[in-house]
Amino acid sequence: MKLPHASAGATALIILAAAIALPAPARAQTYDPSYPVCLQVYQGIADFYFECHYRTMAQCAASASGRSAQCVVNPYYGGPKAARDKRQKRPQAY
Repeated sequence: MKLPHASAGATALIILAAAIALPAPARAQTYDPSYPVCLQVYQGIADFYFECHYRTMAQCAASASGRSAQCVVNPYYGGPKAARDKRQKRPQAY
């Protein structure tokens, strides 16, 4: 005689183990709001990352040349003020 709870528990355990084991660790995608252009570098069909530290498309294109990469506009670029604010911030004494 089978216990229905044992079967459901075993199934749940298998599903949990598969959910933990299958996905690859995701790399955090960061866009630096100080730079208007990002280089999107492809490592595989659905595996890519961004390098956001280019001031112009031409500068980015030179870096992308010969690589599996493309230049894209940074959707989080904050304009020239964002770059200036980032450099000028200083710790405040309390």
